[in-house]
Amino acid sequence: MKKVIAVLMVLIACVGIAFAGEIAREGRFIAYDNGTVLDTKMKLMWADKDNGSDINWEDAKSYCENYRGGGYTDWRMPTQDELEGLYDRSIIGNNDFHLTTMITLTASCSWATETRRSAAAYFHFGNGSRHLTDPSNNINGRVLPVRSFK
Repeated sequence: MKKVIAVLMVLIACVGIAFAGEIAREGRFIAYDNGTVLDTKMKLMWADKDNGSDINWEDAKSYCENYRGGGYTDWRMPTQDELEGLYDRSIIGNNDFHLTTMITLTASCSWATETRRSAAAYFHFGNGSRHLTDPSNNINGRVLPVRSFK
């Protein structure tokens, strides 16, 4: 009986994903009503908003791994290259950050998965720069979950 219930729950989740409706398009980006944004150029799916509050690197990584946006379970923390791929100096989106208006950031800095020695990487959406800092730093740090689109 437990197996039947588990299979039914998986099927219900898959049906919800399959019926996510497109709500907007902006260049290479498509926003869906399940809280996801597809980057058709990079073949990545993004959460449509960051975590919303200060977070350190370790908690940001855990947040991404446990994120279930759109019903998907394979979210992860992005790389600096992936974040930089969102950056577009010609766009002034939400909060004056340079990325599509379909993704909402609540602070200019978003954590990236890379670490070097005792420092963790982040990307700055105000000016398009890459930085390293102490991973325990949580001031203005946010995280934007991403997943590969298959």
